[in-house]
Amino acid sequence: MTTHPNFDQLKDRLAGIVPEFELEAKFEIAQEILELKREKNAVILGHNYMEPALFHTIPDHVGDSLELSRVAARTDAEIIVFCGVRFMAETAKILNPGKTVLLPSTKAGCSLAASITAEDVRRLKERFPGVPVVTYVNTYADVKAESDVCCTSSNAVAVIESLDSDTVIFLPDEYLARNVARETGKRIIFPTLDEGAPGELGYEMIGWHGRCEVHERYTVQDIEDVRRMFPDVVILSHPECSPEVVEASDFAGSTTAMIRYVEKTSAPRYLLLTECSMGDNVMAAYPDKEFLRLCTVRCPHMNRITLEDTLSALKLGRHVIEVPEDVRVRAATALERMIAIGPGGKRD
Repeated sequence: MTTHPNFDQLKDRLAGIVPEFELEAKFEIAQEILELKREKNAVILGHNYMEPALFHTIPDHVGDSLELSRVAARTDAEIIVFCGVRFMAETAKILNPGKTVLLPSTKAGCSLAASITAEDVRRLKERFPGVPVVTYVNTYADVKAESDVCCTSSNAVAVIESLDSDTVIFLPDEYLARNVARETGKRIIFPTLDEGAPGELGYEMIGWHGRCEVHERYTVQDIEDVRRMFPDVVILSHPECSPEVVEASDFAGSTTAMIRYVEKTSAPRYLLLTECSMGDNVMAAYPDKEFLRLCTVRCPHMNRITLEDTLSALKLGRHVIEVPEDVRVRAATALERMIAIGPGGKRD
C-alpha cells in the first residue's frame, strides 16, 4: 500500500523527476481525489506504469497485473478505480461483479490485448483439440473466457508447469512465449490460422504473433551502447522484450520482480528496460541508488491515465466497465486459477 505524502515529502521524493510547478498543480488534484475516495468508499489501484505524480499520491495499492488482480479479488470497497489500461479494469470487474469499476480513460487500450480475438482462440482450439490454453492476463475479457487459465509474466512458467499436459497453447505475446519456452525447455511453433493440419511437428508450445509496442522496441544494440558508456551498469529487462534482449540483460522479470531485485541488490547503477514511468517510480522509491535515465519509451495507453481524468472518473462515476455475464463467468474461472497459483507456483 502506498503512502499519501504531504507536498514537501512529495517534492523531495520526485525531485528531478517532476518539475515543482507541475507537481504543485498535481498535488492539489490528488488531494481532491483522496477526499472523494473517502466519501465514496472507493479503492484506487495503480499499475507500476503510472506517471510518478499519480503513482506516488493517490493509489491505495500499486503493483503489477498479478498483484492488483489479487487485491481486486478481495477488496471491500464499493467502487474500484483502476489506474491502468482497459484489460486490467475488466479483470477487476470479472472478479468483482457486484462492484462498480471505473477506468479514468476509455482510450487506455493495449496493443498486445488488441492483437488477438476470441474468434482467433476458438479457431486455434479447433486446430489443436484438447490442448490447454494459457492466456496472458494482458488480454480482453472475451479472450480470457476462451482460456483454461490466465498467467502474468511473473507466474507464466509456474502456470504452464501446473498443467497436466505436455503441450500448451500460449497466447498472445510472442516474446514472452519464446522466453518461457526457453526457460522450460519446450519447443515452440507459431502457426498461422489458415494453415492445414499441424501434423507431427514436434512442438510443445503453440504461440501467437502478438507484441507489446513498448517492449518490442528495445534492442541488443541499445544494451551494447549503454554498456560501452557505463560498463558497470546492471540491466534489467521485462519478459515482453525479445529473447535476445533478455539474454543480453543481467536480470529479467516482471515489474514487481525488477523492483525487488533493485531493493535487494547493490549495484553502481541500474537501467530498467521497460515502460519509462516505472523507471521514474523506482528511482523515486530508492533515492540512495543510481539509475540511468536513458529511457524514451512511454506507453501511449498508460499515458492516457492522468490525475485529471481520475478526478473526473470519481466525480462523475465514469467510465463504468461492464462485462457480459456469460463471458465474465468463464473468464473468472481462468483468472481464479491464475491467482491460486500465485507468482511462484505456490497455491494459496
